[in-house]
Amino acid sequence: MKFGRRTVLGAATALATMSLAFAAQAQETIKVGILHSLSGTMAISETTLKDVMLMLIEEQNKKGGVLGKQLEAVVVDPASDWPLFAEKARELIAGNDVSAVFGCWTSVSRKSVLPVFEELNSILFYPVQYEGEESQRNVFYTGAAPNQQAIPAVDYLMNEEGVERWVLAGTDYVYPRTTNKILEAYLKAKGVAEEDIMINYTPFGHSDWQTIVSDIKAFGAAGKKTAVVSTINGDANVPFYKELGNQGVAATDIPVVAFSVGEEELAGLDTEPLIGHLAAWNYFMSADTDANAEFIEAWKAFAGEDRVTNDPMEAHYIGFNMWVKAVEAAGTTDPDAVIDSLIGVAVPNLTGGYSAMMPNHHITKPVLVGEIQGDGQFETVWETPGLVAGDAWSDHLPESAPLISDWRAPMSCGNFNTETGKCGGQGS
Repeated sequence: MKFGRRTVLGAATALATMSLAFAAQAQETIKVGILHSLSGTMAISETTLKDVMLMLIEEQNKKGGVLGKQLEAVVVDPASDWPLFAEKARELIAGNDVSAVFGCWTSVSRKSVLPVFEELNSILFYPVQYEGEESQRNVFYTGAAPNQQAIPAVDYLMNEEGVERWVLAGTDYVYPRTTNKILEAYLKAKGVAEEDIMINYTPFGHSDWQTIVSDIKAFGAAGKKTAVVSTINGDANVPFYKELGNQGVAATDIPVVAFSVGEEELAGLDTEPLIGHLAAWNYFMSADTDANAEFIEAWKAFAGEDRVTNDPMEAHYIGFNMWVKAVEAAGTTDPDAVIDSLIGVAVPNLTGGYSAMMPNHHITKPVLVGEIQGDGQFETVWETPGLVAGDAWSDHLPESAPLISDWRAPMSCGNFNTETGKCGGQGS
């Protein structure tokens, strides 16, 4: 069979038209990046955050999307490999042209991607409690700063439980080390002697806790009420709590208050020996509000009846809804316009009331302390009377106390020194 020149030209024109149509169709979606570990030591915590983002995007699409366009999730797996986070972030922004990224858990992964977001001028929503000492223009921190979790938890233990000796146990990376530096300074300012503070760090994925738990027991046998403040992260929590149970460390003897153990982590544990141990968060699945009931119902319908919710999921819920509201207010997904629009945005949280984005790119949150129950849920035993604004720079570290963050013009600075009157740069 022979093809004439007109036939070939016609076919070429048709192909070109189809290509343009496909390109136009592709532009009709707004891409949203999801940057969470789906394998490796942090998968126990991060996989559920990928899932909740898929649910939120699906629900928003049912409402008509954003700016009249459907949202398209782009999921990558940085595999608990901190340098790989930067590579995957670049892939999302430069390769897939996402409008914003929701992701990271550990501070070392967040630190890894900061230069990428600054260079490519994209937006990261970071949903996990962290050590503070940072305020970046391209990052919005929807998890707790130390004054929204660590400091109130210590106050609770000191004032309500009468704790006098302190074990600061953490995974060996930036978040536990900086948080414990803040807590150590805070405890000493409260009159706690240095010999009443024990600090211990273990690597990611640490599994042999026998000696460390024995040391904690010995430290707690000095006749003073002792507590463990835990910044242990990831799957190392499973053998840590098992060993507490094996050695009979009950909450009535040495309570543990955890900053990285929520409902998701407890789902993989025998909770019987852990009843009465504590966690400090800004949300618990047990929160008795209409908004939370609706969220749980939607989550179980999406992910399965056996799935639980937790604090970083609520942080993504808040951050995603803030992003949607800011994009619609700006009328565009242009990063500069959205960054400016995000400050001052307020959306409902799941514990009651509204959380607002502050000029330092941190949000307002309630602080809750909860006791572990036999069913893997938490019973709230203490909470702040209102919402607490996240503080990017700790008042308890001399080098940070003079610093403030305000990304509104004319300051537009993440670490303005009130003593020198100068901005120190981007803010990390």
